[in-house]
Amino acid sequence: MGIKVKLDMVMARRGITLTELSERVGVTPANLSILKTGKGKAVRFSTLEAICHELNCQPGDIFEYKEEE
Repeated sequence: MGIKVKLDMVMARRGITLTELSERVGVTPANLSILKTGKGKAVRFSTLEAICHELNCQPGDIFEYKEEE
């Protein structure tokens, strides 16, 4: 897949744990972990909005597109 998820890096820079972010955005730790590891196939805009709000970032800070070789 050409989309790389950088959620773990943004979380580390903000000093927030998966459990903490999960509680703040209302998503289970398991589902947030799937997104964080890049195994997710989709994300709701409402979830993305909540994550960006809590991490004070833009969607482009969390996702990156790279062409596959």
